[in-house]
Amino acid sequence: MTKILPFALMLSLIAGTASAQTASCHSRSAEKNLHGAAETSFLKKCDRDAHASCDSAAADKKLHGAAKTSFTKKCVRDAIGT
Repeated sequence: MTKILPFALMLSLIAGTASAQTASCHSRSAEKNLHGAAETSFLKKCDRDAHASCDSAAADKKLHGAAKTSFTKKCVRDAIGT
């Protein structure tokens, strides 16, 4: 039991930092307190970056057709936060 506890603690810390890195575009915009044109510009750039990284991830997984479309759509939706 004493060997499992440190391992479980380490996994929970890793999971916490991983979820913090994947903050959505809208939450990062709110953190930066952006409004108006600055917010629109930030969200457009974040959307472009999300599409690019998701397309790259789909290519790395060698997805084609409907599988690529479905994967990319979900990936972008998760990245944007809508």
